[in-house]
Amino acid sequence: MAIKILIRRSVSSEKAQILAPLMKKLRALALEQPGYISGETLRSIDQPGTYVVLSTWKDLLCWNAWLKTPERVEIQAQIDALTGNATQYEVFSNS
Repeated sequence: MAIKILIRRSVSSEKAQILAPLMKKLRALALEQPGYISGETLRSIDQPGTYVVLSTWKDLLCWNAWLKTPERVEIQAQIDALTGNATQYEVFSNS
């Protein structure tokens, strides 16, 4: 069963220009991963430094494999250092 992942990140407006290319790198890498179906990145209008990524994966196993990918872990560490917070992930399925 396909799952949806909600990823939330917040950064100051000064650091948003650094965050955007890192998120694009993650998307490019995700496109190559087994089980990746789609994704979209949204930026809050009310809170311009807040980004939400909604991605769809074939199943939880594919998502968890992606989480452990060394390239993703490296970029994610850069993002968390930039934001000063751990990225938040939520996993959803269709009811």
